[in-house]
Amino acid sequence: MKILLIRFSSIGDIVLTFPVVKSIRKAFPDAKIHFASKKNLETLLLGAEGIDKFHFLSDSFVHFKKEIKEESFDHIIDLHNNLRTKRLTFGLPGKIVRFNKLNLRKWLFTRFKWNTLPNIHVVDRYLATLQGLGIVASDKTENHFSIPQAFQINMPERFPRLDGKFVAIAIGAQYKTKRVPKEKWVEILHEMDEKIVIVGGEMDREVGAWLIDQFPNKVMINSCGDFNILESASIVSQAKSLLTNDTGMMHIAACFDIQIISIWGNTTPKFGMSPYRPKKNESDRIFQVEGLSCRPCSKIGFDECPKKHFQCMTMQDAKSIASSIQNS
Repeated sequence: MKILLIRFSSIGDIVLTFPVVKSIRKAFPDAKIHFASKKNLETLLLGAEGIDKFHFLSDSFVHFKKEIKEESFDHIIDLHNNLRTKRLTFGLPGKIVRFNKLNLRKWLFTRFKWNTLPNIHVVDRYLATLQGLGIVASDKTENHFSIPQAFQINMPERFPRLDGKFVAIAIGAQYKTKRVPKEKWVEILHEMDEKIVIVGGEMDREVGAWLIDQFPNKVMINSCGDFNILESASIVSQAKSLLTNDTGMMHIAACFDIQIISIWGNTTPKFGMSPYRPKKNESDRIFQVEGLSCRPCSKIGFDECPKKHFQCMTMQDAKSIASSIQNS
């Protein structure tokens, strides 16, 4: 049996597909499981386990579809379900099942604040898609993210200034309205005594450097742009806590035994995208500004606050966020 899973983006969404792979592998131990995604996510997918072959879309969609068609899959699981994936799967042999994205319900929530979304995590909704293959995913095991040895960071050797436990802070996110403003980070950091490692991509390097300049007497490392996603994941896995926006690193961190303090702006955990922890971590904390009539304003985010006040982030309680960091 050959099975294809499709998910083109983004980092967090792809990490949350890993339990689907695990459930398929458990149900069909001898199946050949393939995964189709975008080329720029190839490194991230090295963190997956149980996948036999990858197919990456880069420049030519025609070539990509030809490659997929030649595999003659028995089952195709479309976990992205958009126009591109429908174009990819059109005319292919095999049984196709698609993830229900509930876009109308999300639109009603963001437009009119009518929340009709089911109170279940998106991973469980992903797993429900497998019923089309006759798989009932009843066991809720922890997600797993594997960091190959070549990408593991030796923290004491690389950053001897840390000399022990540290807190990681993920400052990035694709959209500005999902990012804690740098001025709010200053408020939070002012309340913290812990040693800090800032993680993020190249686009976050400047903000990370600016934050360090604000606290010349704190032990702080700006790793933004210096490491790829797997190396940054290795750093986070060794932290005692992660302070994070609603972003991909939050979902990766949920695979590790660390505290996650997530800070939510224009989005909401009610979309089913909170850290996936079937075995609840009692130290995890979610911070969001309650009672704002404008929130959530988008299921993904904007480059600027539509209302111009950005109260979903500027009104966050810096002292409460800092004081929630576990002491151990």
